[in-house]
Amino acid sequence: MNNPPPGPPPDSGGTPVGRRLVLTMLGLGAAGVAAAPVLQGAVESGLGAVADKDPTGLSGLLPNGGGFRYYSVTSSVPRKTSADYRLTVDGLVDRPATYTLDSLKALPQTRLVRDVQCVTGWRVPETPFEGVTLSALLDAAGVRSGAKAIRFTCFDGAYSESLTLEQARRPDVLVALRMQDKALAHSHGGPVRLYVAPMYFYKSAKWLSGITVTDSVRPGYWEELGYDVDAWVGRSNGRDDAPTV
Repeated sequence: MNNPPPGPPPDSGGTPVGRRLVLTMLGLGAAGVAAAPVLQGAVESGLGAVADKDPTGLSGLLPNGGGFRYYSVTSSVPRKTSADYRLTVDGLVDRPATYTLDSLKALPQTRLVRDVQCVTGWRVPETPFEGVTLSALLDAAGVRSGAKAIRFTCFDGAYSESLTLEQARRPDVLVALRMQDKALAHSHGGPVRLYVAPMYFYKSAKWLSGITVTDSVRPGYWEELGYDVDAWVGRSNGRDDAPTV
């Protein structure tokens, strides 16, 4: 659910899919809805190759489980388990760290229930996410003087995101391990993703593998292509962007 901009979705190499093809796919919307249960079942039953390896990204036009849509900016994403997943925290910190999935699970967990809002228009209301507050990991690392922002990288090898340090310390920003009261599935960015509750969902980077404290905000993947760095949902639909839990 690393959401694409409203224009044609990119393929794995970043080359836009032709506008004619996109319009054709949109014109076949009824057929897409009819086919969606088949594709959704494949993704959610572990046969994620249907979505993971779609070189056009057009699987993102079809509904996915619970109203979500599958998006990836690469043609495939490696799968990680508790045996090989690692999350690094580094940059302008006193105590760089590497977390396994089990060590993240052992930390105090926070549960949030919020609407998920995609910049492309779809919404999934009252979606539970659980995980470690990002501020707890930053406190454990010891953020140095002069730090201004956080850069997030992902094990798909392409996606990135950023938050200001102030935004990152909000209590409604999680390093999430669970969604909808289940372990995060691979298709939803598992085993670990970022969850930035008050912002559009493209800020909630999937397949999270790196948290780097920096001295300035560096625009993320979609922001390099024109999206807002500050993506408060409240700016467009009236949702409160105040830090609540």
